[in-house]
Amino acid sequence: MSVVERNWQTTRPTIRERSKFMFNNDLFSDVKFVVKRADDESESKQVIPAHKLMLSISSPVFEAMFYGELAETTDSIELPDCEYDSLLELFRYMYSDEVILSGSNVMGVLYLAKKYMVPSLADTCNKYLQDNLDPSNVFSILPSAEKFDDKNLVGQCWKLISKQTEEVVKSEGFETIERSLLEAVVERDALSIEEIELFKAVDLWATKACERQELAADGQAKRRILGERIIKGIRFPIMDEKDFASVVLDSDVLTKEDIVSVIKHLNSVPSSSMLFPKTKRLGSYGDNRCCRFNSLSDRKWKNGPSVYKHYILFTVDRNIKLLGVCLFGSENNNYTSELMLLENQSGRRVAIKTGEFSSELVRGEKFDYFGFEVLFDNGQVILQKNLEYVLEAEITGPDSAGGDNGDSTVACSGVTFAFKNTGINKRTTIQWGQFPEFIFSL
Repeated sequence: MSVVERNWQTTRPTIRERSKFMFNNDLFSDVKFVVKRADDESESKQVIPAHKLMLSISSPVFEAMFYGELAETTDSIELPDCEYDSLLELFRYMYSDEVILSGSNVMGVLYLAKKYMVPSLADTCNKYLQDNLDPSNVFSILPSAEKFDDKNLVGQCWKLISKQTEEVVKSEGFETIERSLLEAVVERDALSIEEIELFKAVDLWATKACERQELAADGQAKRRILGERIIKGIRFPIMDEKDFASVVLDSDVLTKEDIVSVIKHLNSVPSSSMLFPKTKRLGSYGDNRCCRFNSLSDRKWKNGPSVYKHYILFTVDRNIKLLGVCLFGSENNNYTSELMLLENQSGRRVAIKTGEFSSELVRGEKFDYFGFEVLFDNGQVILQKNLEYVLEAEITGPDSAGGDNGDSTVACSGVTFAFKNTGINKRTTIQWGQFPEFIFSL
C-alpha cells in the first residue's frame, strides 16, 4: 500500500470528503447489510458495508437499532424489503448529502427515506418525481404517493392525469392499474379526453385483465371485471351516435336496458330513466387561465366563518364559460370552501360550489403557489360580456397564502377581465387577496 493510500486522511481536508471516503468501504466497518440485487437474468444477494455511527447520526431508526435498549448485536443484517441500488443511494446520502436518483430507483429510495426517517432525502425524491412526472410513469408514481400520504405529489399526479388524459390512458402503465384507481379515473370530472377514447382505453384494460385471468374476453366477463361503478361512470349519452354504435355496441359490455336508455337520449326521445352521466367533462371544454396577480404576498390570510369571506367584482369583454377558480391554500393542508357567483345588479345567484379540497403546488403562469381548484359542476356557467359579476368565497381551514400586485385589467386568451373592489370588506381587493386564477373556456 502506498503512503498516500495509507494516509488517506491527509489528502481529504474536510470532514465531508473523509466521510464520503468511508461510504461503501470495508475500512472500520462494523455492520454489513445483505440485500437482493436483480439483473436481467437472475437475482442474487449483495453485501453493503457500513458504519453504525454514520447511519445513526442521520436516522433515529438506525440509532434505535444500534444503540437502543433492544440494539442489534449481529454484525450482518438482512433486509428483504429493499433492493441493493436503493439502499446504496440511501447510504450515499447519509455519508455525503448526495444521491444519484433514476426512474428505476427513486421509488425504492423514497420508501427507505420514509422508513428510516430521513425527511430531507424524502423531499429530494419528491422533487425528482415532480420534475420528471409524465404520462408514461404517472400510474406507477400515484399509488406510492398515496401510500406515503404525500398530498402535493398526489395532487400533481391527478393534475397531469386531468390535463393529459389521452396520453395517460394510452400509456403502457394504464393497462395494469388497480381497478380502484381505474374507478377514480373514470369518475373524475376534469378529464381532457373524448368520451369514446376513454371508453376504448377502459375496454382495453378489461380485455388485458381477462387475458391475465385466462378468461375469454367477452362482454359478460369484461363487465364483471370492470364492475358497475366503472360502467356507470362512462358518459355514453355524450358520445357521437356513430361511435356508440360501432365501438360501444361491438364491445358487448352494455345490457339491453343500458342501450335503450342511451339510444333514446341520442335521438331526443323522452325517457324517465337515464342510467349514465350526460354532461361533458370539464376538461373537454379547454382550459384557459387568467392570473390577476403578479407576485405572492408576504402576508398570511386567516380562514374561517362568514366574517372572513372574500369578494371580487369583475366583468369580461366577451361571452365565456367560467369553469371555476383557483384559491390560495398552504402546503399539505385541507380546506372546506363554498364558492358563489352572483350577478351584481340583480343579486341573482348564477352558480355555487361547495366541497373539501387538498392544497397542492400549483404551477401558475407568473409564479408557483400552494392552492386548489374549485370547479363548478358541468361547466355550464355562462358569463355574459360587460355584465358585472361578484365572486364570493368562504374558506375554512389553516391560514393561506395570498396574491399581491394585482392588475385591474388582465387580457388572457383573447378575453379581457376587468376587476373592481366590492367595498364589502378589504380582505380581497384588486391589489391583494384571494382568487389568483380564473379557469374558463371560450
